[in-house]
Amino acid sequence: MARRRCAGVGGLEFTSLHASQGCRGVLEAGSFSEYRLQRSHGTQIVVRSASRLEEALSIENNPSSEERPEERGRSNFIRAIIDEDLRNGKHDGRVLTRFPPEPNGYLHIGHAKSICLNFGVALDYKGHCNLRFDDTNPAKEDQEYVDSIIADVKWLGFDPGEKIYFASDYFEAMYGFAVELIERGLAYVCSLSREEIQEGRGTIYEPGTESPYRARSVEENLDLFRRMRAGEFAEGSHVLRAKIDMASPNMLMRDPLLYRIKHAHHHRTGDTWCIYPMYDFAHCLEDALEGITHSLCTLEFESNRELYDWVLDHVSAPCHPQQLEFARLALGYTVMSKRNLLSMVTDKLVDGWDDPRMPTLAGLRRRGVTPEAIRAFAELIGVAKANSTVDIGKLEYCLRDDLNHRAPRVMAVLDPLKVVITNYPEDSIELLEASYWPHDVPKEGSREVPFSRELYIERADFMEEAPKKWHRLAPGVEVRLRYAYYVTCDEVLKDASGKIVELRCTYDPATRGGTAPDGRKVKGTLHWVSAARSCPAEVRLYDRLFKVERPGVEHDYLEDLNPASLITMGEARVEESLGSALPGEHYQFERQGFFFSDPVEHTAGRLVFNRVVSLKDSWAKFVLGEEAPLEVEVPKPMFNRAKDPERDATIRMSERQLARIADPELDARYERYTSELGLASHIVELLTGDSALTEFFEATLKVHPAPESVSKWMVNELFRELKTRSLDRLPFGPVEFGKLVALADAETITLTAAKEVFETLLAEGGDPQRIAEVRGLGKVGGNVLDEAIRSVMEANAEAVTRYRAGEQKLFGFLLGQVMRMTKGAADSNDVRKELTKNLQ
Repeated sequence: MARRRCAGVGGLEFTSLHASQGCRGVLEAGSFSEYRLQRSHGTQIVVRSASRLEEALSIENNPSSEERPEERGRSNFIRAIIDEDLRNGKHDGRVLTRFPPEPNGYLHIGHAKSICLNFGVALDYKGHCNLRFDDTNPAKEDQEYVDSIIADVKWLGFDPGEKIYFASDYFEAMYGFAVELIERGLAYVCSLSREEIQEGRGTIYEPGTESPYRARSVEENLDLFRRMRAGEFAEGSHVLRAKIDMASPNMLMRDPLLYRIKHAHHHRTGDTWCIYPMYDFAHCLEDALEGITHSLCTLEFESNRELYDWVLDHVSAPCHPQQLEFARLALGYTVMSKRNLLSMVTDKLVDGWDDPRMPTLAGLRRRGVTPEAIRAFAELIGVAKANSTVDIGKLEYCLRDDLNHRAPRVMAVLDPLKVVITNYPEDSIELLEASYWPHDVPKEGSREVPFSRELYIERADFMEEAPKKWHRLAPGVEVRLRYAYYVTCDEVLKDASGKIVELRCTYDPATRGGTAPDGRKVKGTLHWVSAARSCPAEVRLYDRLFKVERPGVEHDYLEDLNPASLITMGEARVEESLGSALPGEHYQFERQGFFFSDPVEHTAGRLVFNRVVSLKDSWAKFVLGEEAPLEVEVPKPMFNRAKDPERDATIRMSERQLARIADPELDARYERYTSELGLASHIVELLTGDSALTEFFEATLKVHPAPESVSKWMVNELFRELKTRSLDRLPFGPVEFGKLVALADAETITLTAAKEVFETLLAEGGDPQRIAEVRGLGKVGGNVLDEAIRSVMEANAEAVTRYRAGEQKLFGFLLGQVMRMTKGAADSNDVRKELTKNLQ
């Protein structure tokens, strides 16, 4: 076993493991190679073929622009909490999680991440995960969605068990807890309208206004609440609210709604109930009634945790689960808002919820995405504490890696161009043996491919006037036909419009199998099918539904739809063996991509194939340009691979790695920035992919010699702009950029003000110091800050009195008022310090 560290690849270590009878038990010696990427936080990525290794390295070392390297793949923070709980004997050593979807729509890949986390954690700790439907809104729920969600969970490979849980199972218990709050004077019936309640909540800068119904007696509240249940009142006439704190800095704690009236038929309880609990009231009680130990939620519920705990602290719940928040999945080139997805379906922009371009599990399943790939994707991205956009290339990588060992190789011509082999016998058919699997996949199997005088090749594989580096077919050029012979184009036939309709070629009978006895080599190998012995098929080339990574950021998300997200090849021809393909089978069309016979429309008489994913990432872009990944010859010492003359030794490498290979100066700077300047490897990786970037960086350091600050400003701020224009088109240079970073480091202006100056530099250039002065962005302090604090305390005398009486949570409200008065120009640490001093 050879273990090597890859230079210039972020310090990732890979191990080449040649299978042997001793190490894996079920594989024959030397049957294939496996590569393990050891990640910095302890987990591994297993890559089952050398052709996937560089792609994995590229993904691991090139996070999306918003993704923090220290959080990629991290699920340890949740497991660390659980481990600590188990060590302390909390929850009696149990681990019980839950997945609680609303039955009001179809699940998408974001839900899949949560399913994998909740069920995965339960499996890891030999616990259980409850599948619970949060069916507290009868107007939007349906049994159809319940059945669909159960099927999706099982399809992903998880067993919810015999008992499926529903929030509606606890309606009576929840009602009892609400009565308990009323009896304790902690809840009241409010008769304000929805608009009045909303207006009375106040703002983040101003406390809310207490409802005039807040002082109702316990007896009156109990009577009204019982009559609400009995159906005496119309919708919107009354709600039940918690009595907490209308001045809370957490606006969710300003007397939140607990129950509302809804005269709607419920899919399980029928018309038994006409009042329904709000999510924040129901969620924590469901967890407690089921004995959930760890309630895993996405980050948008972080502010809700205070209310979650308040409810459980003030009712006689059987236990108090712990709510933990993690970042939800935001996937590039995708929208996952139910509202937006529904809009696309109803407006017929897609062909239903199972359209293969949709991120719904129904759509992914129909496209041919496997549950194994989704689970691998969830493991690869891990669980982070901060929201970020995940590169969709990671999902595509997991797909390729899974399908590589699942999809037999076949040939299909999507845009056929007829080829006549003029020196081949007219009535002859030759059956050539073709393997279903490449050498690095430990499977066996082959089929017979008929070779005849008339063939089809891809129209894109021929060029009449070819450039020098063209390695495919052209007049007078010899190429290899996969599994067959060398052929040379002798003549080109065109129709009246000038379109090429046929190629006349000759073949070399001595090259059967793709090698020449005289040792001559050809550079191009083409796939093909027999004209007479192939099958017509419809091939649907699905691609990303949106053409930008973050749809809807700059304008309406519908404007970002990718017009080429579906291209239908209606006259494709596939090899004869695919005539018996059944619906729902995977194939790799050689040189094209991975495909899936459509499970709905594919029949014996009408072959329909969906592209699952291309063989390479055609969307890959370098941070400063549009160049696609290149192919380079890999030096022999880099990989320990089985010798095979037929094996393709080219591996895609990132543009930055290629630039360093080509330019020794860049490579030297990579080493210097890491060793001498002490910069993090992921930062250095981004800085040293282009000589113009490194020159800008070094020129900036001459103005402000602070490598860490300058590099972070470049990566976090400047690179975002370089996605749309190059360095030489910026209206400022390294001198101005260095002065800006220096202002921020000296704390002459706040970070918020520095970013405002940067936006001005991007728009019109100028001197950063002068911009800050003209815009009045100087840091507020001294007498100005003292005056702002005095003004806020005078204007909010009641809040100051209550704070001094012990209501510590009002400090955040007063702090916000000062920041608002200074328009963000004061340093928050200074404000905190001075405000604390003044409030004593």
